[in-house]
Amino acid sequence: MTLLEFTGCALAAFGPALSMFIVTIMDDPVRVIILIASSFFWLLSLLLSSIVWFIFPIKQQIWFGVLISVLIQEMFRYSLYLLLRKAERGLKRFVVHSLVSNNKHMLSYVSGLGFGIMSGLFSLINILAAVEGPGTMGLRGGYSAFCIVSSMFTALTIFLHVFWGIIFFHGLNTDSRNLILYVIVSHIVVSEVTLFNQYNFYTPALFIVFLITLGTGCYAFKTAGGQLPIIDRIKIQNSVVEN
Repeated sequence: MTLLEFTGCALAAFGPALSMFIVTIMDDPVRVIILIASSFFWLLSLLLSSIVWFIFPIKQQIWFGVLISVLIQEMFRYSLYLLLRKAERGLKRFVVHSLVSNNKHMLSYVSGLGFGIMSGLFSLINILAAVEGPGTMGLRGGYSAFCIVSSMFTALTIFLHVFWGIIFFHGLNTDSRNLILYVIVSHIVVSEVTLFNQYNFYTPALFIVFLITLGTGCYAFKTAGGQLPIIDRIKIQNSVVEN
């Protein structure tokens, strides 16, 4: 039973990200390199957050530690943006057949997915390790669906990092402070909301994170130039009626 729960939770958390990697990234070596580089940058942000956590006496204020960690992650996202922009010309020159340059939002998408995958691994790996053992989570009065809820949080976080990456990079490209501020504030809100899980408020916290993910995903879709077919049909019909 524990093996089945481990497999189910792992696929629920990382199945969408794995599909995105196979469909959109795996065939392009440059995208794979960018994904690995972005994952490394997230690890650097975690290292710096850990150093701050041990140096400063904030261990009793978890919410403040989470706030500092989010700000450090966004600082490294900005550093990654600067690095990719400097390396973009070189990538286009030496890798002519790469698909990176076909879409101006591809760099932000891949880097966001790298951030999300690494963040998800570190947030869920200990839970999955416990699930695989002889027992299971949720015993002795604990929440029986703790594992699957944690997996859903991880999946939503991965999606959010992809959406945040697209919006954040677009905000930097267009000098839009509102977009950058939205990414930072929504990241803080999502991270702080997860602290309610210690009080067994799993459903409200998951619902709030889901709504933020849905709204952020819609805006990232619009930012990347996406349009729904039904909207195109409505526009065509309206133009026909007006003519």
